[in-house]
This record gives sequence, C-alpha cells and structure tokens, in this order.
Amino acid sequence: MSEKIKSVPSVSVTYARSGASTKANALGMRPMQERAYEKRGEQYLLIKSPPASGKSRALMFIALDKLKNQGIKQAIIVVPEKSIGSSFNDEPLSQYGFWADWHVEPKWNLCNAPGNDNGGKVKSLGTFLDGSDTVLVCTHATFRFAVDAYGVEAFDDRLIAVDEFHHVSANPDNKLGQHLGQFIARDKAHIVAMTGSYFRGDAEAVLAPQDESRFDTVTYTYYEQLNGYDYLKQLDIGYFFYSGSYVDDILNVLDPAKKTIIHIPNVNSRESTKDKIKEVEHILGELGEWQGADPATGFQLVKRQDGQVLRIADLVDPTSQGKIQESLRSAEMKTDRNYVDIIIALGMAKEGFDWIWCEHALTVGYRASLTEIVQIIGRATRDAPGKTRARFTNLIAEPDAVEEAVTEAVNDTLKAIAASLLMEQVLAPRFEFKPKNPESGPTPGFDYGDGGYDPDSCNFGVNEQTGTYQIEIKGLAEPKSKEASRICQEDLNEVIAAFVQDKPSIERGLFDEELIPEELTQVRMGKIIKEKYPDLDTEDQEAVRQHAIAALNLTQQAKRLVTEENKGGLNTALIDGVRRFAMDVRDLDIDLIDRINPFGEAYCILAKTMSEDSLKQVASAISAKRTAITPEDAKAIAKRAAEFKRERGRLPSSTSPDAWEKHLAEGAAAFMRFRAEGRYE
Repeated sequence: MSEKIKSVPSVSVTYARSGASTKANALGMRPMQERAYEKRGEQYLLIKSPPASGKSRALMFIALDKLKNQGIKQAIIVVPEKSIGSSFNDEPLSQYGFWADWHVEPKWNLCNAPGNDNGGKVKSLGTFLDGSDTVLVCTHATFRFAVDAYGVEAFDDRLIAVDEFHHVSANPDNKLGQHLGQFIARDKAHIVAMTGSYFRGDAEAVLAPQDESRFDTVTYTYYEQLNGYDYLKQLDIGYFFYSGSYVDDILNVLDPAKKTIIHIPNVNSRESTKDKIKEVEHILGELGEWQGADPATGFQLVKRQDGQVLRIADLVDPTSQGKIQESLRSAEMKTDRNYVDIIIALGMAKEGFDWIWCEHALTVGYRASLTEIVQIIGRATRDAPGKTRARFTNLIAEPDAVEEAVTEAVNDTLKAIAASLLMEQVLAPRFEFKPKNPESGPTPGFDYGDGGYDPDSCNFGVNEQTGTYQIEIKGLAEPKSKEASRICQEDLNEVIAAFVQDKPSIERGLFDEELIPEELTQVRMGKIIKEKYPDLDTEDQEAVRQHAIAALNLTQQAKRLVTEENKGGLNTALIDGVRRFAMDVRDLDIDLIDRINPFGEAYCILAKTMSEDSLKQVASAISAKRTAITPEDAKAIAKRAAEFKRERGRLPSSTSPDAWEKHLAEGAAAFMRFRAEGRYE
C-alpha cells in the first residue's frame, strides 16, 4: 500500500451463516416478513429493517390483507425515486404459499409514467382515487402534490405505504412530514412506514413524538439479517486517508477482482477535481487498457495486465447514462455474476439499488449524511452464492495547510468517525440491559455460559435466536413509562446517532485532553435526550440516557479489547469483544460506564493512522473554537450536582480529587453566578 494512504483498522463483524433469514415459511415469508405480517392489523406500522431483508414483499403481504380483510379501499405505495418503483412490480406470491398474488396495473405504476410529478401524474392519482383498481405506486413528490391538490380526506380508508421513511422529517419545512402529521390527526387512513436506517443524517426527528407514539414497530436488526444468511459471513468497514488526488491512488484500496461500486465525490466537494468525466477516464486508465464499449450494454471494456477484461458501468457520463441504467435493470444483473464487474456512480446506485454480487462499496469523500452511508453499505450486504465477505471503504482527503480546507477536512473526518461509530452499533446484536439487584434471576431463552446464571455477579446472557445480548448492570435506572421502555428496546441506535453527530461532543471526546467523561456521558447525552424526548419525565430521560451510553460504551470497550488483541490488525471481531468485555467486568455498574470517554477508542485509531501534522492541525482547529461554560450547560451540571447531594447527603466539593465531583461544584457555582446576573428567565 502506498505511503499516501493509511489504513484505519476496520470494524470487522463475523456472522454465523445459519441460513435462518433466507428461509421461508408455509406462506412464503422470510422471518422479517413473518414478523411484520403478525402486526398487519395495526393502523400505524413502522418497519425498521436493513437493505435486502425483504421490506417490499413484507408490504405486499400486509397490503393484500388490508385490502381483503380490513376494509381498506386502496393501497398507495410511495417511493423516494422512480427507480425504486420496480421493487413493487407484480409478484406471483401464490406460487410460494400465499393466498393471493401481487398485481399493479401498468398504468398505475406512475414511476414509469411520462410527465412531471406535478402534472399528469397528479391527475392520474386523482382518477385512481375515484376508480375501483386497488394498488398504485408513485414517488414521494407525486404524492405530496396530490395531497395538496385533493386534501387528506380524499385518502380516507386507504393504505399509504411510505418506503425509505427517513426522507420524512418533523421539521415544518418538510412537506411529506407535514402531510403525515395531518393524516395521523385525521385518523382515517392506515400508514405503513418502511426504512433501512431510521435516523436522518441531519439529526432532525423523523416524526413528532406524539405522532411516533401512535406507531407499532417491527424491528429486524442487521445482526439478525446477516447472521441468518447462507453465504455472506463477514462485513468489514474502514476509512482511509490520502493526500494529493484520489484518482492517483485509488488502486491502493480498490481490488479489481472484487465486484465494486465506486461513488466518486460530488463536484462541489474538496475531494473532487471538478471534472467528473476526466476522473472516470483516469480511473479506467489506472485499471488497464481501454478496449471500447460493449454495443449491447454500453459498458466500458478495460483490459488488465493479466488479460482479464473488466466490464465497467459508467453512470457518471450523462451521454450514456440512460443506456447504462437500462442495462443495469436487466435480469442478468441478478443471475450472472460476470455481467458487470465495476459500477462507477456519483448520485446514483445508492438507495434501493439491487446488485447482489457487490462485494465492495468504495466511497470517495464524505457523503451528505450518516443515512446515506448506511444506504451505500447496504449495496454490499446482499447475500449471493460464493460471496463470503463484503466491505465498505470511505476514502477521505487529509487536511492540508490551507485554512478553509482544514475546517472542511475536520468536518469530514468527524463525520467519517461518527459514521464508523454508528455502524459499529448498527451491526452489533441488540442489547437488553437489566438492573442487577438481589432479586435478579435468569431469563428463559438466554444462555449464561458454562457456569450458568450467577446470582452474585453481573451476568451476561445470549439469545442467538433473537440476536439479543442481555447484560446486567448495577445501579441501572429502569424506564417507567411505555414510551421510555419502547425507546430503550427499539431506539437506542437513534439516540446514539444523535449523540455521535453532535459536533461539540465528538470534538471534545477526541481532542480535549482535560475532558472529564461525565461531561459527555451525563451532561451532553442528557441534554440530547431531553431535546429528543421532551415529553418523557426526568426519571425516564435518565433511564434512556443510561441505556444509550451503556450500549455505546460497551461496544467501544469491546472494540478496544479485540483491537489490542489483534495489535491493530484489520479484524476486530466486534461481537466477540462485546461478549469478552461484559464477562471480564463481572461487577459492571453505571458509574463505571459513565466514566468512559465514548470517543476514546476512535481517537486511538485516528492517532495511529492520520499523519502527525494533520492530527495537530485538526486538534488546533478544534481547540481554537473551545468556549467557556455556557449558562445552558451550567444549568444541566447544577441539576447533576443536586442529584449528587441527594445521593450522598453533601454538596460536591471544588477541592475534591475526583475530577467529576470538582466539575459539578464548578458548574453549580457558575449556575449561581449566571442566575445572579439574571441570565435565566
């Protein structure tokens, strides 16, 4: 590997290949689909499940039941872009045991219809609403315009199924989010929402809390999905730093023998050379000698030194884009591994793009959001014969000495680290945390290891069937309300996504040498949860905080254990590390977890891989922004100081040798000072 590119030890998760997630029941449903179908009677249903787990077909089963048995007149399937409409084409479900087939009249798949979203397609949707046909497919945009044109009442007694639901936002400027709020308020339509990554890259809430509480959730994790595959057993995720032009060094991370999707950088990003066509030509030149284009498919043919001819689909050049897209929709894409070798794209081949043979998703430059990264990774996580290992690589430019570029580079680096931290969480098993107390006992279905359940220790149990790891923690607060329990069971990744995208948290966690971890784990995480779930009472907010920080820090400590074991090698076997850490620390308590810097391990990896000069530049750029304690932070710290007094019967001391106690005393003093100055209303 060139000196220009330094490898970051990947997250590498190995799975059991049990085959469970690909096996169908008597009705032709895979496990996720069966789980969703069991809740088909719910008026509001949210399906959170990874790419390739079968969400489209799950919706077909549910929609057919609603149309036949639940008094629903019509089903309207809403997708973010036209290409995804094909996911809802006709399916002969009865061949596999179901009682009906899925059929969409060609004229009602508006994704294939000519014209723009706010014209003939809206009129067609109006005609459909007045007619007797039962299923229509359209884009988010067409649906938004149709609701504006006909009003929410026109959709009474109909099913609205929203695919890629993370495009919705509770922000008042998000039209689709507004409409959904209106549908829920009217309460006359059924809604099924589907997403592979239920967190937005901009950290906005997807739904308002009062609306979200109306939904029943079906969750199927990445761990369950990948653990139950027949072929794919290992997924690696890494980010790499380079200097100079990426096209000169791309072969250091690109193995031409692997089926690869390359996403080149946006033309406005600092990684771009500003000429996307030349970038593609340069990549082709690096791969070998151009032999022309295949007249049948439009794919570029490039001959490598070993004589192999690579078939490369160029989705960047607008002059050939249409033909290439048509070729990539061919049935051979699924049946013939050698139909295409490499796909080069800019804005395409992400959401909903299905190429089961893809082994490597290589992205140059940081993309718009964590959600986009999760979607791109999903391109490589399909199961396919002979495919045992998949990989996602993010290629990022190191900061250079130019001031504006440093700021942008720092942001990209922090976002890449945030994406890596979140993916570690997404790929891990589901955590179930329980408080350890004298009454604690074993839970049926969990394996507690060779010695069985130990009443005198904090136990670690595994339920491989559900992909759940149960961990007992002393002093852990339990959620009291139904909503807080739901968040702790279903939404910890969403909480962690908000936390790792919080710039002050990640900046301080990585580069503040004087950091007291509780400033992040208690104060900052507490603030994020308060903002995210304002309707929870203080006790439930604290329970959610403890569960979220436990999930994040346990995964990070597991990574530390196995990275040390492998001396910084590429395989960190994350799941084994979770098991190791939980079993090594037999008396696990929440105070110990709160004293761990959640970003400590990420910094260790960064320090090994980024050049010393670049690391110093990043650190100085961040430290220059550091500010004194704010009135808002002082108020949050003062509340923690009051809890300290309740628990210990004394105020925190500013001369204490314990750094956190000293910080509580200083924060409480700052709060009193700000209050005396009239800084609080």
